[in-house]
Amino acid sequence: MSTAEAIELENKYGAHNYHPLPVVLDKGDGVYVWDVEGKRYFDFLSAYSAVNQGHCHPRIINALTEQAKRLTLTSRAFYNSKLGVYDAFITEYFQFDKVLPMNSGAEAVETAIKIARKYGYEKRNIPEDAAKIIVANDNFHGRTTTIISFSNDPDARKNFGPYTGGFASIPYNDLDALEKAVSQPNVVAFLVEPIQGEAGVNTPADDYIRKAKAICEQYDVLLLADEIQTGIARTGSLLAVCGNCTCEGHCERQAETYTRPDMLILGKALSGGAYPVSAVLADDEIMNVIKPGQHGSTFGGNPLAAAVATEALEVVRDEKLAQNARRLGNIFRTEMQRLVDKHDILKLVRGRGLLNALVVNDAPESTTAWDICVMLKENGLLAKPTHGNIIRFAPPLVMTEDQLMDCVAIIEKTIEQYLETRG
Repeated sequence: MSTAEAIELENKYGAHNYHPLPVVLDKGDGVYVWDVEGKRYFDFLSAYSAVNQGHCHPRIINALTEQAKRLTLTSRAFYNSKLGVYDAFITEYFQFDKVLPMNSGAEAVETAIKIARKYGYEKRNIPEDAAKIIVANDNFHGRTTTIISFSNDPDARKNFGPYTGGFASIPYNDLDALEKAVSQPNVVAFLVEPIQGEAGVNTPADDYIRKAKAICEQYDVLLLADEIQTGIARTGSLLAVCGNCTCEGHCERQAETYTRPDMLILGKALSGGAYPVSAVLADDEIMNVIKPGQHGSTFGGNPLAAAVATEALEVVRDEKLAQNARRLGNIFRTEMQRLVDKHDILKLVRGRGLLNALVVNDAPESTTAWDICVMLKENGLLAKPTHGNIIRFAPPLVMTEDQLMDCVAIIEKTIEQYLETRG
């Protein structure tokens, strides 16, 4: 099947809820993907950071296939031999008492919202149906009806009402606004991304999350960290809430940089890019408000997901992917800043680790970023615009420095070609 034929089929029979670049991918290995005609590309999106460990990592694929041959799904009507082992592993890995396993990132956010509300009613005696959760402007936590109710993105929100109440939005990276919001009655939680990926890798002040946690503690409000896109080594630390810590895990040396959320929300790279897995982690005081029959999922906690997620996390640790992301991210931003200084079409570069963005010096309504991404594709690198004039760059964390510099050369060449076409 050709690229044109595959695109025609998808456009004819599939819902038009995405606007993909015109490339049809057929194979992946590490940092590379190939289209149906056999052309190779660097993947600089990593399935929105779900493929941190690289495409088709042999250890993760082996865990998947071996478990698939043995047992895939039991539902939670019964125990299975993999879930308890996974529960123990992931809670030790991230240093929480308990985990509630789900499938997608949006499901994990919904789970955290339910737990936070129930905690507020049963532990803080908030009046029934009065619990309020604070969120940040320009957030992206998923696309379910509840989640889009507190989005300020018109594409995500418009014509999907009526909306779910119980949320109040404040400016991101604004501690004064946060304190004013959480000091109001009946606030149970602050739900926040340590870095806003979909908003264009909007990176807050280094001390934002740490100070936000202190404010939440002052007013007995839970901090819910959505690390679905930023977590699991993407930003150069195991979690983005670790800040710029150089440790491999949570330890005493991290006291000044690691902000421990009350609930940690994970997804994407927890899957190793192979099978949908998400999770909410919290300590007993919070998680124990959930009783049998009050929350669940037929697929959540299935043995196949448990095997895949365990291996995905082992790969991150064994291959020191956080350290690699931190080192290569510093190199990448230095190189991109050189291009920003050289070309007026580029406004700024920002990010942390290997989650970065180039802001194009043009209006969000322009096609400039899209046109550059199409040219990048022609030159062998796949990236995608967000919010109109921002190009997000997030390659698999298994990338080498030589490969990164090859990508820098492609980006530089493409910018120069684009400027030539504009005269």
